[in-house]
Amino acid sequence: MKSIREISDLNGKTVFLRVDFNVPIENGKVADDFRIKRVFPTIDYLREKGANIILASHMDGERGQASLVPVAKYLREFYDVLFVNDYYPNIPIDLKQAFHEKSLVLLENLRFYDGEKDDNIDFAKHLASFADFFVNEAFAVSHRRHASIVSVPKFLPSFAGIFLEEEIKEISRAFNPEHPFLLVLGGTKFETKIPILKKFFSIADQVFVGGALANDLLKAKGLDVGHSVVSSKEVDVKEFLNSKLILPTDVVVKKGDEVSIKQIDEVRDGDVAVDVGPQSLNTLCSIVKKSRFVLWNGPLGNYEAGFIDGTETLAKCIAEASNTSIVGGGHTVASIAKLDLNDEFTFVSTGGGAMLDFLANETLPGIEALNNSFGL
Repeated sequence: MKSIREISDLNGKTVFLRVDFNVPIENGKVADDFRIKRVFPTIDYLREKGANIILASHMDGERGQASLVPVAKYLREFYDVLFVNDYYPNIPIDLKQAFHEKSLVLLENLRFYDGEKDDNIDFAKHLASFADFFVNEAFAVSHRRHASIVSVPKFLPSFAGIFLEEEIKEISRAFNPEHPFLLVLGGTKFETKIPILKKFFSIADQVFVGGALANDLLKAKGLDVGHSVVSSKEVDVKEFLNSKLILPTDVVVKKGDEVSIKQIDEVRDGDVAVDVGPQSLNTLCSIVKKSRFVLWNGPLGNYEAGFIDGTETLAKCIAEASNTSIVGGGHTVASIAKLDLNDEFTFVSTGGGAMLDFLANETLPGIEALNNSFGL
């Protein structure tokens, strides 16, 4: 990839800066600014070089319910920002005039237009017509083949932003880790975790699997997982059932309105495993302390349902250990932010699925788009 620092002359030029401002909004305000502030060094660098900046992002949700207006309001605490509500298929007059008065332009949610997710080439060409350069600062969505990620670079000289470079550099540490190396995987959708397990099972010294992912492995070992969440598709996990694999020995289970802790061989019909138990956490924390490199993605319990103790306990254990720690995943990062532990980890990625895909493939569609951009 070419770095943003390789652009020779930015003065008076316009940069289409693809960011990931898909952040939680509560009561009309940004509830977690982690991803937004990660982009500030790139914004400041471009402004110092005299560039005009167009910020473009998506926000999950339907039109009318996922506006970036709250993000614009947040950004105005730091910069002079013009918010552009409608920009396709025409180039709005206020966008043409913006840089005479404003330092930044923020476009409304890209996904309000079908052309974004459909990777429509006309939509991408239209976006590219706004600028002289494209900069990707959206690692967390660079695994998506969306127009603003993979097709805008076909029409503009394209570069990696400061934080995108840092994401790639830090996550790449996992390819040559210090040992003992502990891999921790949680969350759901076992089929999406198979590639990283296949790649790192031979590299890691130990692999702990928690969350709903553990249920598939426990079931494969012949254990009763009750009504716990398992993959909808049959997944072959036999190759992972060896001495490297560590699974919960006790779990927090919910049956109706009753919540209790059970040994894994006590789980029965009607029980739903919702978090790892204290015995399992003690074992895991002991391994963390002995590890020199920890790679973690995904919560250990049903985070959205409020079963967060396992995830937060692990976050504290890793934060207290003197090892290299790389973590990612939405709920994982949320727990770390809630505990104010960001600075206690070697690196906290903005990506969940993107982090997993990069670890599995050592590249992403968004990275390839930069490598094959206009003029290269």
